[in-house]
Amino acid sequence: MDLHYPWKIYFLSGAYNNFIESFFMNTSLTREEMRELDRKAIEEYKIPGIILMENAGRNVAEEVMKMIDNPEKVKVAILCGKGNNGGDGFVVARHLHNYHIPLKVFLLAKIADILKDGNAGTNLQILLRMRVPVQEMIDSADRDNAVKELDSYTILIDALFGTGLSGEVREPFKTFIHGINNLNKPTVSVDIPSGIDCNTGKVLGAAIKAVKTVTFAAGKRGFYLGDGPSYTGEVIVTDISIPGELIP
Repeated sequence: MDLHYPWKIYFLSGAYNNFIESFFMNTSLTREEMRELDRKAIEEYKIPGIILMENAGRNVAEEVMKMIDNPEKVKVAILCGKGNNGGDGFVVARHLHNYHIPLKVFLLAKIADILKDGNAGTNLQILLRMRVPVQEMIDSADRDNAVKELDSYTILIDALFGTGLSGEVREPFKTFIHGINNLNKPTVSVDIPSGIDCNTGKVLGAAIKAVKTVTFAAGKRGFYLGDGPSYTGEVIVTDISIPGELIP
């Protein structure tokens, strides 16, 4: 398989481990801090949210391309949920499609519902007009069949849940996430592995186990606490045009 996904180990042992943990904790953001960064960028600096989404998705697509030697030997699946994280996933799909990467979007929602959802809906509409394949997963049979189909894909992109998730992942999403992990496919998470608590690193019932997490503006607190380090894989922090003076 023509893939590259280097691992980074952030936590070692002894006093150095404590230093590294303290450094990353002090330069990472909680869910509330990230939400406030987004708010200020949009409301005070007048940066449209769709620009932030575009930059986020493009960054993820570029990181995925670094994992690919031969585009003719890969197939990429983008797993999208509702909201902005799913919207980021739609942008990822568009850019990879423009790089001529074979792909399909698997959507844990109804297309009609997402099309009503602001920036995410706009980006899904673009995909549909580009005739990028989008498959709805509405019932348990859809999801079971999707997991079987996903076994034929080379790279999975996790855009199911974002940093705003704080409650337990419930069914049917819990079983779907376990099914994805059991495939043992290289998975890239968008901003945060779906199911990891942004603040504590706790697995909220079920969480995607990524080989790479492409996050935005700054690392997230939960990457370095609890279960976080076991689920994020390599963490890549990318710029999405949030003004630097807003980032602690």
